[in-house]
Amino acid sequence: MEAASNGGLLYHEVQEGKLCAVHCVNTALQGPFFSEFDLAALAADLDQRERLVMLEGSRSPGAGNAAAGDFFAEGEGSHNVSLGGDFSIQVLQKALEVWDLQVIPLDSPAAGSSLFDPEQEVAFICHLQDHWFCMRKVNGEWYNFNSLYPAPEHLSKFYLSAFIDTLKGSGWSIFAVRGNFPKECPMATEGSNGFGQWFTPDDARRITASCNQVQTPPTEQLCRSSRT
Repeated sequence: MEAASNGGLLYHEVQEGKLCAVHCVNTALQGPFFSEFDLAALAADLDQRERLVMLEGSRSPGAGNAAAGDFFAEGEGSHNVSLGGDFSIQVLQKALEVWDLQVIPLDSPAAGSSLFDPEQEVAFICHLQDHWFCMRKVNGEWYNFNSLYPAPEHLSKFYLSAFIDTLKGSGWSIFAVRGNFPKECPMATEGSNGFGQWFTPDDARRITASCNQVQTPPTEQLCRSSRT
């Protein structure tokens, strides 16, 4: 079920450093609900839980300890956030679970007909290499909230399906986000993480059109440039 937006406004975050996962989660929720420190805390908690599971497994009778040894041999490194700042899907899942939202791979049986009819969903999060971005339906209209863009990019219903097909063909992992999305983000929280901005749909279209007149590189090229 689609949540009502904040007075018809669109919440967007522009890329800051390597924080695209933060931007992705917040635009899915349509508000500055998480900071990089929040996601880092979730990653640390997941790492700790995984280490405990591996440790318990290595202590069970007859269990080999090679796997656990390999796990701990990686030292203080994290399995849920890379040195470059990319967060795992498990971290994004945990963040969205705070709001009772489910993250479902689009190619899994649980996705149902969404693979062929994405319009029935409310949000998708997409990942390739070390870039995350969100596509979200707000007030019945779809937008690409890629943090590499200066403003949300409107997507027609037809283009949404074609765009998802293009992403899949390019190797992107796509996940549907389902549940009862936050109905409102108090405007007093605007800018609380320093990255966000509210746009009217008209402002978003005008900024996108202005940028497109100059040049809009393909998503894959934008992602590569963000990693340099």
